[in-house]
Amino acid sequence: MNGQPTVPARTDARVHDLLDEATAERPDAWAVSDGTGRWTYRELAAHSHAVDAWLRAAGVGHGDRVLVQLPSTRELVALLYGTARRGAVLVPVNTGMKDYHLRAVVENAEPALIVVTDPAVERIGALAGEVPVRGLGPAWEEITALRGREVRPPEAPVDADDIAVLVYTSGSTAAPKAVICPHGRMVFATEAIGLELGYRPDDVVFCRFPISWDYGLYKVLLTAAGRSELVLADGESDLVLLRRIRETGATIVPIVPSLATMICALAAREPARESRVRLFTNTGAALPKSTADALRSAFPGAEVVVQFGQTECKRVSVLPPAFQDAKPHSVGRPLPGTRAFAVDDEGRPLPPWQTGEIVVEGPHVMPGYWRAPEQTARAFRPAPGGGLRLHTGDFGHVDEDGFLYYEGRRDDMFKHKGVRMSTTEIEAAATDVPGVRAAAVLPPAEDRPLAVFAEGDIDPHTLLKELSLRLEPAKVPAVSRVVDELPLTPHGKHDRKALARLLEGATA
Repeated sequence: MNGQPTVPARTDARVHDLLDEATAERPDAWAVSDGTGRWTYRELAAHSHAVDAWLRAAGVGHGDRVLVQLPSTRELVALLYGTARRGAVLVPVNTGMKDYHLRAVVENAEPALIVVTDPAVERIGALAGEVPVRGLGPAWEEITALRGREVRPPEAPVDADDIAVLVYTSGSTAAPKAVICPHGRMVFATEAIGLELGYRPDDVVFCRFPISWDYGLYKVLLTAAGRSELVLADGESDLVLLRRIRETGATIVPIVPSLATMICALAAREPARESRVRLFTNTGAALPKSTADALRSAFPGAEVVVQFGQTECKRVSVLPPAFQDAKPHSVGRPLPGTRAFAVDDEGRPLPPWQTGEIVVEGPHVMPGYWRAPEQTARAFRPAPGGGLRLHTGDFGHVDEDGFLYYEGRRDDMFKHKGVRMSTTEIEAAATDVPGVRAAAVLPPAEDRPLAVFAEGDIDPHTLLKELSLRLEPAKVPAVSRVVDELPLTPHGKHDRKALARLLEGATA
């Protein structure tokens, strides 16, 4: 991980090729485990073929969307690979997504099939209209029965340019929007990241994040590319987190700052012990140096790797440990085979150390947003040399060696508790609450919590309760204030500086 890798990542492979290649090389090696069991690569591949056959029998064809709202288990991994084999498109949504947003996702994705937990079938069916909704329990019995068949149906033709996954993420509109993720670009991103991180066949990757988030989704692909084992721990209790990392023999632990803080707090309660962990990989937000140092102390010999990215290209840059002392404030260098640099308002590249918008070019840049041409045109623009250039909306600069330095966003996007979100979507949920005329959200800062302000006839506690029914837990503000009138700038926008003063006054 010292020098830039020279082996190119592929652009012409399909998502399920990663699984098939791993199965051919290490059929009896462990591939994936969860709280209920463990599969080898041979078993995972067999289940994925059964999913393909099951989808075929259900009438799911090439390009059809299959929406799943399921916990991150072995079955979901098989559904990912089986849907890829069918040439269909997996649409994984977070189990915490409330009906308020899920209804918009169903309308936007227009799935041919929805798979959810058994207790959710009736509720989801009510909002899905004519779309078939299947519970995972009965569906998995049918899939398991198909796995025992001797003769497999012929696989559907799948091209590297076909869409494999739609990843719904927050954006500049109230409803979630989906990043289009074709097979070839996902495989390129996976292999390019793998070249930097160096996943190995003896690695055990402890994944705390849902597959509906691209951070969790790509762990499925990275472990297959590395012939490693994936431990799905999204449903594990916080109290047993440290014990499970040790029991599973984890060697790689993906983190966000809040998870790292929790691990450090648990480790501080007991004496230092030997550990197999060799690598922590951080994303979602900047990891404080004190937290990184605490991880190294609790897990002797482990390295902490900084990463920077967006779903729209998966990963922008990685800072290998060899450069962390020399470039402690950098978010890394672009992935092998890609470019990332700063441009001015006219899109012209800026020299080192000059601040501008960070743009990204390379085979990992996704083609756009699903059924959102205006948003696609703003973010995904033709690159002068061909291909696409992703305008990230992030500002920063590069140094003379091409390493990136992140300085902040220009719009209303922010990350909180490792989750990307926008003020717009929270404000839209607030104005959906009866009694609220208008709403404004103040993003969290180092000295203040995520807060929502509302005009209207509503109790602040009631507003937070109503928001908890509409938003995922991480997106629910910690503080609510009801005001007579929201402060605005001369241009009619929410005056967030005034909101911050209001919050400070109320807190005092």
